[in-house]
Amino acid sequence: MNYSFKIQTLLQIEKRKWLFLVCLVALTHLFCQSLLLPYKSALLSLLPDSKDSEIVKDNVTLNNESVMVKSYNEDGDVDDQDGLTKKHNEEKIKFSLDGNTNSIDNDFDFVEDGTLGNINVDTEDSSLIQLGGGESNVSTSVGTNLNVSFDKIKEVNDPKDHLLLGSNFATSRNGSTKPIKKKMRCEMPPKTVLPLIEMQKLLVRHRARSRAMRPRWSSERDKEIMMAKLKIEETTPIMKNDRDLYAPLFRNISEFKRSYELMEQILKIYVYKEGEKPIFHQPILKGLYASEGWFMKLMEGNNHFVVKDPRKAHLFYMPFSSRMLEYTIYVRNSHNRTNLRQYLKDYSEKIAAKYRFWNRTGGADHFLVACHDWAPYETRHHMEHCIKALCNADVTMGFKIGRDVSFPETYVRSARNPLRDLGGKPPSQRHILAFYAGNMHGYFRPILLKYWKDTYPDMKILGPMPPGVTSKMNYIQHMKSSKYCICPKGYEVNSPRIVESIFYECVPVIISDNFVPPFFEVLNWDEFSVIIAEKDVQNLRSILVSIPEEKYVKMQLGVRKVQRHFLWHAKPERFDLFHMTLHSIWYNRVFQMKLR
Repeated sequence: MNYSFKIQTLLQIEKRKWLFLVCLVALTHLFCQSLLLPYKSALLSLLPDSKDSEIVKDNVTLNNESVMVKSYNEDGDVDDQDGLTKKHNEEKIKFSLDGNTNSIDNDFDFVEDGTLGNINVDTEDSSLIQLGGGESNVSTSVGTNLNVSFDKIKEVNDPKDHLLLGSNFATSRNGSTKPIKKKMRCEMPPKTVLPLIEMQKLLVRHRARSRAMRPRWSSERDKEIMMAKLKIEETTPIMKNDRDLYAPLFRNISEFKRSYELMEQILKIYVYKEGEKPIFHQPILKGLYASEGWFMKLMEGNNHFVVKDPRKAHLFYMPFSSRMLEYTIYVRNSHNRTNLRQYLKDYSEKIAAKYRFWNRTGGADHFLVACHDWAPYETRHHMEHCIKALCNADVTMGFKIGRDVSFPETYVRSARNPLRDLGGKPPSQRHILAFYAGNMHGYFRPILLKYWKDTYPDMKILGPMPPGVTSKMNYIQHMKSSKYCICPKGYEVNSPRIVESIFYECVPVIISDNFVPPFFEVLNWDEFSVIIAEKDVQNLRSILVSIPEEKYVKMQLGVRKVQRHFLWHAKPERFDLFHMTLHSIWYNRVFQMKLR
């Protein structure tokens, strides 16, 4: 009987212990939940089935099946020409890999700063990408609306994906909280400005002393590059006339031509087969980011430069699309792009583990071509030694003059005919002094309009163009009829208007501090463009009217002559945009080369 009582007592004690533990766990759980309440929206955004977050779901299949990917653009409708992801309204991208090309070539798919509701984007394997934007219910001025809720504030994404201020609310004198939004980098002038003349000095210094990593062991390919370098550096008089090229366009026409011919004779490239579609090996051939797609298409299909044996290669190409990387794996409203960078880091580590070539130079003989604004961030650190051909060529964002290549951002309206509407009126028929039309992206464009909108009849400085075919054709005709086409920075320093101006034979006026012009290492931009500091925008008209007519005619001739270097062809031609890009990559590698 005594033993029975003791057993019952022990059982009661054990029950109490278990009950105590259960209560402790429950209280701990409730306490943690209470702490996490303010971050409900952020946590929900990580759940794939959350209704609040509407997270992107990647259902990617590549065997004649469709791929549905949600993505966003900055105007809520379509790709903008100068920026990224303003409101991040949802888009649907459908890849149809059945080879159907119907309706791909819409005759009026030109989009001036995102004014259309739908656009088609051609890809290499005739895939159809349909983008359809939804309407946003959040005001773009929500940062100044003090009555809006915190959840609504979180839904307003800045185009460069900056976070809000560390403290999401400011407390007023009466104790009420007011939501405040962090001032984004694209909304403020740069803290430092590197003038063009300083960029030129920097280029000379970097060529004089290479900063590339020395290879861990030498190869025959290194010796071939060093021999090419010696031949390029041979002192010869600079030619004033050339049968193939217009000499004034180049810093040194003799050096350029010698380098180009050596590239044609020597250069061999290995293209990595690793990587899956749509991020790898599936180029976009139409729209704002078509440049990286056209290069990928022409590089992978090239028989002259590409080799199958990597041991024979001087350079190694990593064929990914920075735009498709964003489309495919960026999580809406996450305010976090680390997964994009991690994706490329994993890729670089994969090829480093599989091949010995990356480890030999630390990636210095590897190159990438990317036009998305986020590419500098995505390739930071793990691809730091690579040669980067970037549209976002901003010296304050890690662009290395003399190693990296400023890649022209080209808006392609027709994948079947990238040269459609090429050309413009002769100088005598260009009666508009200056033309600009576009959305008010970034801090600078509103300043431009503040000074010059509706000021002079011969200055057509406008805001957004209304949607419609007539408006798009009007935009093109304005460029064809203007002496100078204004190319102001948007969210980032680069703008497709620079190439558009050249395409329509209008002298580009570049107003973008810290922007490195395309092919800066070989082209003399003073011969065919006007470059103005942002602080001098109030003097825009006086600067343009002070240019003598004779000099303008010479610059306009320069635009027509340089045009061939900014054109895509289905079958590459000598000195075209494909070859100019490849040459700048080769040229920079040659002058960065070091032997053990």
